[in-house]
Amino acid sequence: MLLATLVVSITYQAGLDPPGGLWPDDQEEHKGGDPVLLTTHPTRYKVFFYSNSAAFVTSLVVIIMVQSRFLLQRHTLHAAMLLDLFGLIIAYAAGSNRDSSTSIYVVALAGVVLVYVVIHIVFFTLEEHMDKNQDPDKLDNRREMLLLLAILAATLTYQAGLTPPGGFWSADDKFGHHAGFPVLLDNYPRRYNAFFYCNAASFMASVTLIVLLVNPTLYKPGIRCYALYVCMVMGMFGLMGAYAAGSSRHVRTSIYVLTLVAAVFAFVTFQVLIFWIRNWRKGQPKEEDSPKEEDLDLNVMGGDMGTEEKGTEDKGTEEKDLREYLMLLGVLAASVTYQSGLKPPGGLWQDNNNGHIAGDSILRDIAKGRYRAFFYSNSTSFMASIVVIVLLLPVNKHKFPLWPMHTAILLDMLGLLGAYAAGSTREWEMSRNVIALVVPVLAYIAAYAAVSFFSKKGSVPKEILH
Repeated sequence: MLLATLVVSITYQAGLDPPGGLWPDDQEEHKGGDPVLLTTHPTRYKVFFYSNSAAFVTSLVVIIMVQSRFLLQRHTLHAAMLLDLFGLIIAYAAGSNRDSSTSIYVVALAGVVLVYVVIHIVFFTLEEHMDKNQDPDKLDNRREMLLLLAILAATLTYQAGLTPPGGFWSADDKFGHHAGFPVLLDNYPRRYNAFFYCNAASFMASVTLIVLLVNPTLYKPGIRCYALYVCMVMGMFGLMGAYAAGSSRHVRTSIYVLTLVAAVFAFVTFQVLIFWIRNWRKGQPKEEDSPKEEDLDLNVMGGDMGTEEKGTEDKGTEEKDLREYLMLLGVLAASVTYQSGLKPPGGLWQDNNNGHIAGDSILRDIAKGRYRAFFYSNSTSFMASIVVIVLLLPVNKHKFPLWPMHTAILLDMLGLLGAYAAGSTREWEMSRNVIALVVPVLAYIAAYAAVSFFSKKGSVPKEILH
């Protein structure tokens, strides 16, 4: 249901706002509002249109099937979703570029990921010492987490690939620009290629992962041998590379963005080390604190062992819920910051006149300080989200502590607040007021918590208090 709903949303938007843009006026060969790609590359547009439409219609059918017990059959749903995903792959390959060789390269990326996973699984199953008795519930939980991340990456990269940063040329001109071609490809070809292939690699890796996660025969050994985790991590790093290349127009700025990744990783790693060192010191046994045999016997006879097991189980459930909560926050923040980073507030220049370059941010030229505040706050939030997502992946038995993740999420939320305050208005006074709204909200929550606490305290019977 989740996958079908998201596919409906992205294919609906792509169908109404197709790659290449729309003609702004009427001409002899076209009418205003018609797709540019239909005129310049009719075959490519038709391949994109029908593949995108097939994915859209199939997703609607799947949503109806899920709501009907009569139609709800596992194998039928699998077949429908595979048709859905292959429609997405073909639509992306046809709409994200303008030449056949590049489309072939894009589809080949999905084949490379699939071949790697299959080879990894084959070598894993040949090993003598492999864990076949892993808890099925843990496998399902890990599968759900991987599926959520793969759907996130596929959704973001599908939209960004069809409508890349910088937009499209709206008409042919004397400088050799062609209508429907990406502006970034002509003005910054290396940067566009870096964005295109990072974004395409992330998209194809994500869609291939979804295809694998539908089949229990492949995803169970794939999760056990960490082949799917490797693909997911590479997809996340592909997102980082695409963001760094597409969100700015200068190499120095892209280097700053990638440096943010290293800074956030170092910050979280430092906190993890402090946490482990403290726990190691606390765990050192002392002679005077060692329990006696009599005390151990009494504790067992008194039933403390059962209480301890129950407490451990409750703690494990609470930790699992917290990890899912942090993962959800990271996913949501990554989705909004990726889109706003590639298409910043204020729009983009559409021509190379009056000293500006088509595809550059308008806000950067008219208010450089405000643009930098938005850009670095948004980038910090995006990179912190990706770091949290990668660290929360259960790739080993020794999971990272949650305290550093909470700190990174706090940094994430502060970055979102700063980016919104800088990008949603053009006056510093209004930006200050947006940030100041945090104070009354926190005061309201604190007052409500205090009233709730004292009301509960007052309702406690006097006998218990005495």
